[in-house]
Parts: sequence; C-alpha cells; structure tokens
Amino acid sequence: MLETRSDSAERATINALHTIQGRDGEINAFLQVFEDRAMEQARAIDAQAEAGEVTSPVAGMPIAIKDNICLDYGRTTCASRMLEHYESPFTATAAQRLIDAGAVIVGKTNLDEFAMGSSGEHSAFGPTRNPRDLTRVPGGSSSGSAAAVAAGMVPAALGSDTGGSIRQPAGFCGVVGFKPTYGRVSRSGLVAFASSLDQIGVLADSVEHAAQVGAVICGYDPADATSSDAPVGWEAQLGEPSRALSGAASWRVAIPREARSEANDPAVTEALERAERTLRAHGATIVDVELPHSSHAIAAYYIVSSAEASSNLARFDGVRYGRRASLETSETLLDLYERSRAEGLGPEVQRRIMLGTHVLSSGYYDAYYATALKARRVIKGDYDRVFDAAAAACDAILMPSSPTPAFRLGEMVSDPMTMYLQDIYTVSVNLAGLPAITIRGGLGGPSDALPIGLQLIGRPFDEGRLLGMASGLECGLEQSAS
Repeated sequence: MLETRSDSAERATINALHTIQGRDGEINAFLQVFEDRAMEQARAIDAQAEAGEVTSPVAGMPIAIKDNICLDYGRTTCASRMLEHYESPFTATAAQRLIDAGAVIVGKTNLDEFAMGSSGEHSAFGPTRNPRDLTRVPGGSSSGSAAAVAAGMVPAALGSDTGGSIRQPAGFCGVVGFKPTYGRVSRSGLVAFASSLDQIGVLADSVEHAAQVGAVICGYDPADATSSDAPVGWEAQLGEPSRALSGAASWRVAIPREARSEANDPAVTEALERAERTLRAHGATIVDVELPHSSHAIAAYYIVSSAEASSNLARFDGVRYGRRASLETSETLLDLYERSRAEGLGPEVQRRIMLGTHVLSSGYYDAYYATALKARRVIKGDYDRVFDAAAAACDAILMPSSPTPAFRLGEMVSDPMTMYLQDIYTVSVNLAGLPAITIRGGLGGPSDALPIGLQLIGRPFDEGRLLGMASGLECGLEQSAS
C-alpha cells in the first residue's frame, strides 16, 4: 500500500493513535504512548516510499512494544515500582530490527510485573482489561500487547513468552500469538525473568502479520550467546491461507490424550473437537499421542523459572539498580536492601523470588532444582518422540492454549495455585524450547462470546511449516463457523 500510495504510514499511525486515545482509558493496555516520535517515524517512512526505497513488509506498520523490552527513549518499567523511572541507554535487538525495517513504534504496553503472571492483574500501574469483555482478564503476562491488538489499536505488538505469556493472552483476547523456537530471537535488551525460558515473540491480528514481524526480529545476534544462526526465510512457505489449507492432506497432526482433559471448560473441549473435525475434513491425519510427563510440567516450570528469577532479579536491590528506600530510615545496608525491595516489588514477584531462593538454597538444591531439571529433560523427550519417532513423525501438535476462556478480574488473585494451572498447556513448550502459535479457535463461554485459543506446536526451527499450518487451520475454522 505504501508502494502504490494507496495508504501512508502517517495515516496508519494517526489511526492507531486515535484508537489508543479513544479506547485505552477503559482497557489500560499502554503505559507510554510516543505520539510525536511515532509521527516522525511515520513521515520518514513515507518519504522513503516516495523515493521508492521501501522494501520491508512491516514498513509503516504501527507496532507496540511490551514494557520489559528496552528502548533508548521513554522508560522501561517492567510494570514495576522498582523500575518506575528507569531509562534504558540502549534498544533491544528485536526492537531495533523493527525500527530499522521501518516499523512505527507507537508505545510501550502494560504487563504483569517483571512478566510474572497469567492474568494482567499484577502490574504496579493497574490491571489491563480484556477488550472483548471489560470485566475479564486479558491473560498474561503480555496483557497490554494482546489487548492492544484485540482492541484494534495496532495490528501487531511484541511480547515475551516464558511459560505462555504470549500464547495464553492471545487465546483470551482472540488474537494470534507466535512464540518462535528458543534462540530464534535475540534476548539482548529483554529484561531477564528466566533466561533459559524467555523468548520474544509476536501478538498480531493475523498469522500473516505475525509471520512478517517474526521474520524481521528473528536471526543471529552476537550480543546474545544463545541466539541461533539458523536461516529464517519462512515467508515463501506461508502463502495464502486457503492454499495452505488445500495441502492439509499431507499434514500429520498429533492431539495428546492429556489435552482432552475433563478439567477443560466445555467450550474449550468443543473448540478442540471442532478443530479436529476441520482437519479431518480437509484430509489431515490425526494421530493420538501421549505426553506422559506433562503432569510434572507446572511443578518443573515454577521451580526452574523461580530459581532463575531469584538470580536475575538479585540486581534490583536499590543500590545498583532500581528504587531506593530512604537512607534516613535505613539503619544498616541490609535494612536498605529489605526496604527497597519491599517497596519496589509487588507480592507476586516477591513470592517467586522467595520460592526461587528456597529451591536453590543449601540442602534443597538437589531435592528441588536438580530434580526439576531432570523433569525438564524427560518432558522434552516426550515431544522429541512425537516429532521424531517413525510411528508418529508428526508435523505439529494441537492442544488448547488454556483450559478455560478468560476468567473474571479478581477471580483468582487470592489463589495463586489455581492461577498457575492456567498455564498447564503452555509451560512445557518453553521447557522444551519449541516454537508454538495460538490461533482463534472460535467463541464460547458465557453467551458464547469469549474467544477460545488453540495452540499448534512445531518442531524446533520449523516455523515455516508451523505458520503455514496455523494459517490454513484458522482459515478452515472460519469457513466452518460461517
């Protein structure tokens, strides 16, 4: 559209900013909006388009950035009082690649503090509300990014996914949530929660936009020793959704027995069955499999992630980084640490730091942390067998992104264990380092009005096939609904 001048980056940005201004007061998706800077970026892109210099598919696209991803302007708060006034001196690699490709960064989005949460209610700056139903949560921790896309404020946003923080809110809000393979996207400039699990990804209004943005942010980065140099190039594999669906006869899709749990909400069960019927109707082979160690995933995840969080967040002590308590009321250095962290960190972050410190402590390390690492390895082995065994050799695994539709604000805040179980279908993917994508599975729940998310999980570094299958399946589900 920029090349043909049928639209402009400036008009697209103005529309995005007007939508944010009109709707965000009730949703609270954004912590900062960069109106002036966004307009400057948009006009620069239009000037490039006039000169015939636009080559990127994301050029001129308004995009939001989760506020645990650094920009060298504005603030990077992680939705925490601890970093309320922090200004990063550098920009995250993923964000810089978008800027270099001509994307227009319109603002930073709300999140559960330090990306620790599954509902969007743990932000120090107030909860985000689900645009589909303002009485319900948008999911977390990428709550603001999911809500911004669902409300039509932006067509795409960056999020981070440590245990489902892109895919679960995408399902709750009825958008697409794409988590690439661990190592696909540089973590340089992502404020660390759990370094062996964290991965930057995309929330978008379509699989196509998720693929386009994902292709820009992926790639090797010398600033991140865990980043991969595996080639991207999946745009050619995506194609038109209807064309992707026409190739479904060659797909082998696994559905784990564990995904058919009686604990699922009936609407989730119906969405999964509808997807299975759609796949069969277009010739796909459905393979029943087991992930026998998936019942250990929640325990393993919360031990590993909390242990890594305890280590990563130790720097926020009020001396080296972050909010500092009054020196006048702090009698000792230890007292200063305690007061600073008590004032700067919310209850969910404190809970996870204490859990992580406990499982790493002398006498408990082997019983908890070392055991969780062993469980992580066997969980990954379950996935390896589904993808690699000659008897199965599946192309993707289909399961829900959450056992329920979006729940009401405040419904689970006082019951963290029940909240943690919302991640039952997502955390194992991070433990195994696999790519996965949430698509719209239809509507359900009260009055059949709440989005239901379905998740496709792929082989490592096989995002091209995964995105093509996601595009085709979503097209098939839309056709069956109409």
